[in-house]
Amino acid sequence: MDAARLALNLPPHFSRLPMIERIAHFCIRRRKPVVGLLLACTLILTWFAVHIQVRTVFEDMLPSKHEYVKTHEKFKDTFGGSNMVTVMLEVDKGDIFRKSVLEKVRDLTQGMREVSAVNQFQITSLASKKLKEVHASTSGIESSPLMWPDVPATREKMAELKSAVLRNPLVYGPYVSKDLQATLITVDFIDQKVDYATVFKEINAQIKKVDDGSVKIRVVGEPILFGWVNHYLPETLHLVFYALGVTLAMLFVLLRTWRGVVLPLLAGLVSAIWALGICQILGINFEPLVIVVAMLITSRAVSHSVQIVNRFDDELEAQPQLGDGELSRTAARVALADLFRPGMLGVIADAACMAVVAMSPIPMLQKLTVLSVVWVSTLTVSAVILTPVLLSYIRKPRGFAHPLNLQPVLRKVLDCAVRITLSRARYAVLGVSLLVVAGAGIFALNLKIGDANPGSPILWPYAKYNQDSKAINSRFEGVDRLFVVIGDDDKPGVVKSNDVLQSMDRFQRFMEVQPEIGGSLSIADVIPQLNATLHEGNPHYQEMSDNAAINGSLMAMLESVSEPGDMDRFVDKQSANGSVTLMFRDRRGETIRTAVARIKEFIAANPLKEGHWQLAGGVVGVMAAINEIILSSQIEAIALALLVLAVLCTIVYRSTIAGMLFMVPVIISNMLTFAFMVWKGIGMNINTVPVAALGIGLGVDYAFYIADRIKEEIAIGSSPEHAVSQALHSAGMGVIVTASVLILSTLLWWASSLRFQAEMGLLMAIWLSVSAMSALFVMPSLIYVFRPRFIFGAQGGEDKVPLPQAA
Repeated sequence: MDAARLALNLPPHFSRLPMIERIAHFCIRRRKPVVGLLLACTLILTWFAVHIQVRTVFEDMLPSKHEYVKTHEKFKDTFGGSNMVTVMLEVDKGDIFRKSVLEKVRDLTQGMREVSAVNQFQITSLASKKLKEVHASTSGIESSPLMWPDVPATREKMAELKSAVLRNPLVYGPYVSKDLQATLITVDFIDQKVDYATVFKEINAQIKKVDDGSVKIRVVGEPILFGWVNHYLPETLHLVFYALGVTLAMLFVLLRTWRGVVLPLLAGLVSAIWALGICQILGINFEPLVIVVAMLITSRAVSHSVQIVNRFDDELEAQPQLGDGELSRTAARVALADLFRPGMLGVIADAACMAVVAMSPIPMLQKLTVLSVVWVSTLTVSAVILTPVLLSYIRKPRGFAHPLNLQPVLRKVLDCAVRITLSRARYAVLGVSLLVVAGAGIFALNLKIGDANPGSPILWPYAKYNQDSKAINSRFEGVDRLFVVIGDDDKPGVVKSNDVLQSMDRFQRFMEVQPEIGGSLSIADVIPQLNATLHEGNPHYQEMSDNAAINGSLMAMLESVSEPGDMDRFVDKQSANGSVTLMFRDRRGETIRTAVARIKEFIAANPLKEGHWQLAGGVVGVMAAINEIILSSQIEAIALALLVLAVLCTIVYRSTIAGMLFMVPVIISNMLTFAFMVWKGIGMNINTVPVAALGIGLGVDYAFYIADRIKEEIAIGSSPEHAVSQALHSAGMGVIVTASVLILSTLLWWASSLRFQAEMGLLMAIWLSVSAMSALFVMPSLIYVFRPRFIFGAQGGEDKVPLPQAA
């Protein structure tokens, strides 16, 4: 044992030191091997990090075990998936029945066949074979495409096409607007093969070929939405660099040393390399929208590193008698030893609170959890260990890089915090905090699950995508679809039964009462048209027959004149299952929940004699599943994250009071942030859940440093008043520096073209602000009032609420 100690150049009393002190001694004494090992690992992981894939994988968003998603996966290739793209061509004057306009419809329809991952059987427009007119004559029943294979060449033929559209309710309204000034092309894609960035580029290339300015072309759909996210990726990277520049500039101004700039930057860079490299090894792709989460975690690396640098600077003043080399090593060792516990506790708390998200059955959230936990865990290496080890190499630690000293200004804030804590104003702070949290908590109960506003919350309301969506919804029945399946796999032909057909018809009428549902489509809409056609267009027969034999015969006639794929929108090949497709004008969480509730209400009130209902496919069906998962798990996840935090604090400080105490700043920051989300109309959806979970760990980090420094001062015999003052002027300086720097840098995200990133940046700034204020004003007041034993030891029980001396 002695030989090993001497070989590692450790002090004689090393074995009697506490574990944390031994770690600090070892890292500083053996700094060259430590730095060499970390450098080697960083270089290896860099190679993997640069090869990580940045893309959105659709399957990762689906909770595969949910009832709706099972239905969607089973029938998406027949009744339409959730990656449908809708293109609208509209004219300002006249109508679309002009050769120049319809040629664009034809060319764009044909061009869509060339787009990657397109489902060739799910391209529908006036220029496709799917939109047909059924004719009845003495020779029998026949159907013909409305406008295929070419555009009408004469005025008479164009007039015939117009008349055919006007008398076909399956086209006039759903695919040609009521004012005849717009028409739709709908295209579906194969979920497993779709790459949003590629589809976005190829569809825009096809539009560019036909767009000469004579018509307006608008396009929406999930591939287009996430294509816009990828489109703004370069801008996002620019914002990352701008935020980084602001962070470095402010650190340089406030800390006045190059180490205060370089080491936090290095901590953030190393943590990013390790996290991305490890995730690439694990086969986890990087989702563009989680850049906000990545920046949030990186800010923790900067925060931990700045705390260590700040503590290092304090130790320089405390031991002026040492030479520069020995002084740097001693100060680095003390900083590592003193901040190891709060630093590690902060890292573990962040990781544990984020790990709660892994309980979600949504693969995207599970993968994001792994990425976040790995990223947070790397802070142990990049900030808690690497920063003090590199500080030990500083040769001239006493100098400053520039004469501007803003420390006195920051100390004014800290002096204010000390005066409030050590005077009766602390009771006012605690009382106001309680009232604010109670009010914010009540207001936060209105937090919406799912999208809170029309259009996509990822983009701003003025964004082209949301404007296109608004324009299409104003002219047509709705761009977002949900299908409900009725039938039985074991009973081919059951859809032809009168019971099923009548149920479909009643169900459509029932659902169309909801204002957000613009229309519906099923085989029950087709049969009345065929029935009227057989009776020379007599509108009296344009309804579903009460006679099962007649309806069955009409279905058989329809099948006899249909080509392969014509009936896919309505029934499967065996007529064992049919779909009712609902068109939605928005996909707000409230709209989807109301629709699903009405569907279940109808099903419960209208039992089938044969067959059964299956919910629910399409993009709205998938979103309904995701919203239900989030709604059912939101409260449990937050409660579990708080429980995890309390247990961690209890274990580390060996006190249940510690677990309760450290939940206070978390509750304050989260209640205020959730209240802000309600005020700004930000819903809790698949993109915001990870930020909210990480915010629970974020809300307590600063409090760890303040409480631990008070505990440290009490342990060496300081009075409670001196302990509070020393903690606020030491750890508090690190809090105020990192908070001010990170708040300003995260506010830069408000300039993002992606609304989601801008709002999440603002949320991050609020979390940081409230967390810092809680750590500087609320936590010291709580500690000073209640004197918890885990901080004050035996004296904590003697005088729980003392009469303090003046600051």
